[in-house]
Amino acid sequence: MEIKTSQEFFENILSTKFNPEKAKGTDVVIQINLTGNNPSDWVVTIKDQKIQSKRGIVIEPTLTLKTSEENFLELVNGKISAERALLSGKVNFKGDITTALQLKAAGFL
Repeated sequence: MEIKTSQEFFENILSTKFNPEKAKGTDVVIQINLTGNNPSDWVVTIKDQKIQSKRGIVIEPTLTLKTSEENFLELVNGKISAERALLSGKVNFKGDITTALQLKAAGFL
């Protein structure tokens, strides 16, 4: 089933993709800024092997991802890999790449 909106992903899908065992020792706050026809800002927190997401902006995130909602949906629907999205410039990333790769293993993106 294809994810149609970022809201659907953050509110319904993300928690089902998350693998708490792969997030042991992870304490991270991720700011996601989506642009385009349906702009939105999301904060994802992973701590104590739990994940939470909510709309909003955090002042000092551990990681920041900025992309259009269209590119984000391509990413979460598996139409483009996270690595390809970063290398092609479809996703702008700020933060520690090692932490980002750990999050990928835990099911975030």
